[in-house]
Parts: sequence; structure tokens; C-alpha cells
Amino acid sequence: MAVLDVLTYPDPRLRIQAAPVDTVDDSIRRLVDDMAETMYTAPGIGLAAVQVNVHKRVIVIDLSDDHTDLKVFINPELTKRAGSQESEEGCLSVPGIYAAVTRAESITVRALDRNGDEFTLDANGILSVCIQHEIDHLDGKVFVDYLSRLKQQRIRKKLVKQVRRDPTPSASHAPVM
Repeated sequence: MAVLDVLTYPDPRLRIQAAPVDTVDDSIRRLVDDMAETMYTAPGIGLAAVQVNVHKRVIVIDLSDDHTDLKVFINPELTKRAGSQESEEGCLSVPGIYAAVTRAESITVRALDRNGDEFTLDANGILSVCIQHEIDHLDGKVFVDYLSRLKQQRIRKKLVKQVRRDPTPSASHAPVM
């Protein structure tokens, strides 16, 4: 397994929409393993392939404290949304920035697992938020897109300035997606 480089906002590659995975093969499973390693090292609770500059519809999520509950979503599709919840979100691609975002409270997602088998999952709470956040990445969206233009400009300036000062991303101790 390898730790991959995570793209940082406002990198334009974060805006590229991910293509569906045609076949779940060893290269996709290796990508899943590398993404999981990258997410755990960051540390984070979710990661989309787009964030590591691989434009395929692959997501990994693990909400456990001991990294024993890795969930893999290949070609995820939301089939149901209900309710509304606002929660504080952070992102590995937007380091050090947190903001309240409103998303569906509960969802149903259909996807393939790491073996290519289709499954359906009902999710609510933080898992629902994380899945929606990561699917946004696959669609070329970043959570700051939900904020006002003024806040987006401030975040962009702050991160560009931060990269100029220190091109190596700093590790966050808060779980981020």
C-alpha cells in the first residue's frame, strides 16, 4: 500500500467529474487499499478518488476509531434522500477549514463493493453526511461550494497563502472527509 498525495483546494483537478468504474479488478482494489492508507494517515474518515487525482467513482469511508470498519463504495448512486441536517464538515482537500453544511438526514446509496458485488445501504447521521460529501467530490464539488462567495474567496486566499508559506500539508487531528 502507498500513501497518495491529496489535492488541495482550489486545485482545478478537484473539479473534474469522476468516470464510472467499468470493471472492479486488481488495479481498483489496489487503489482502494492506497486510498484507505492515505485516509488513515491523514487522518480522515472519508476519501474520494478525485482527491488523490484519480478520476474514477471510488470512495472509502471508515468512521471507527481503530480503523476496522472500512466501507468501499464503487460507482455510488444516491437512490433516496430524506430530511435535512446541518453539521460541521471538514475536508482533507481543504485543510484546517470547517463549516456548517446542510445535507439530507438519511439516504439510501447503491454501489459496488471492493469485489464488484452490488449492495444497497441505508445511512443516517455522520455516515450519511460523509457519503454525500464524498459523492460531491466525485461530481467535482467541494463542501465550500455550499458557502457564500465571500467565504469561498477567503478560504481560497488563505489556502493559497498557506501553500506558498509551507507546500507540505499540515496534519489535522480532527476527523475530516
